[in-house]
Amino acid sequence: MKGKNILIFILVLLTGAVVGGLIAQLTKNISWLSWLSFGASFGISTASPVIIDLAVIKLVFGCMVEINIATILGIVAALLLYRKLV
Repeated sequence: MKGKNILIFILVLLTGAVVGGLIAQLTKNISWLSWLSFGASFGISTASPVIIDLAVIKLVFGCMVEINIATILGIVAALLLYRKLV
């Protein structure tokens, strides 16, 4: 039962992050809501990923995390929703 709660928790957090990111993308060109898309990116750039060439197979690793205010608000809203559900 505990594993099911953790899975639901992760799913709710990811949903909040995705919805927050979508809101940031939709509001970035609206002057009075553009502050929602203010944020930063970090990680291994997809423009210069880590490449491991093993002659038979080539592994390419790259991952970027883009966090902004709307994403943070989406995660907080998801946490509040999760607390109501459980």
